[in-house]
Amino acid sequence: MTEATIPLVDNHRVLSLFGPRDQHVRTIRDTLGVSIVHRNGEIRVAGEQDAVAKATSALSQLNSQLDQAGELSGDLVADVLAQVTGRQNGPTATIDVASASRRIAPRTPGQSRYVESIRKHDITFAIGPAGTGKTYLAVALAVEALKHHQIRRIVLVRPAVEAGESLGFLPGDLQAKINPYLRPLLDALQEMIDFDAMKRYMEQDVIEVVPLAYMRGRTLNEAFIILDEAQNTTIAQMKMFLTRMGRGSKIVISGDTTQIDLPRASASGLIDAVARLRDIEGIQIVQMSKSDIVRHKLVQEIVRAYEDELKVSEAKSVSARRSR
Repeated sequence: MTEATIPLVDNHRVLSLFGPRDQHVRTIRDTLGVSIVHRNGEIRVAGEQDAVAKATSALSQLNSQLDQAGELSGDLVADVLAQVTGRQNGPTATIDVASASRRIAPRTPGQSRYVESIRKHDITFAIGPAGTGKTYLAVALAVEALKHHQIRRIVLVRPAVEAGESLGFLPGDLQAKINPYLRPLLDALQEMIDFDAMKRYMEQDVIEVVPLAYMRGRTLNEAFIILDEAQNTTIAQMKMFLTRMGRGSKIVISGDTTQIDLPRASASGLIDAVARLRDIEGIQIVQMSKSDIVRHKLVQEIVRAYEDELKVSEAKSVSARRSR
């Protein structure tokens, strides 16, 4: 019998960590066969040595997630337990990109689910707030697939939607006007492939970074295709994009449905596609959350603040409709 302790003075934090009616801690106890109690500002874990080590690791990870998300869900607890018991690829599963000095790995349970989904499915939809690594991890997996000759080309796509400014008034030719929309994809690539190799790949069309409009009429075989900012596609554009998929190809579609820049009369192709395609075998939909944000810690607070404002606005709208 082994015992371990985790310092945790704040009683309110213990309540959040243990969950409503201790449901989170009960899940850990039942899964690992350990006893877990809170006493004198400490969490004490007792049981077999290996089980105690796994339970302590799970509790420590959940405690860290609490700092980021402010709350824990049952799904998150299950994900962390799956990692510590070795039932799935956890955050230490490194993505093998071209740069030997660059180590890239999922850093949250949600990111681990996302990476695993991309590796297992031909089409993956990822929906979540800014900063959750949707684009970055997809690009890393594309580079890995190219390095291991699983595909012959990478195609990175973005809709060039006007977000407050008019493309016609921007300086330069068409490529110069579109470049700012493609910049995030190029930035991700440049962190993973050295400049000379990237320049050579782009000259040979092994790597393409293109606006969505340029995809019409093409069929892409043995390609890793990423559509970023997909919330800004129309239904027709999304259908066009999905039907570009050829043999041996993989598609990742990512977006944030709270940041739609389309005209009010246009429905989002991302929202429509998720509703239409969710039951098709080979297509996986991954929902990411605030707890998966890995940018500056303030980004989570910013996302939460805007979500709270949206909830208040929706509640006022519902109340106004009912009073009519």
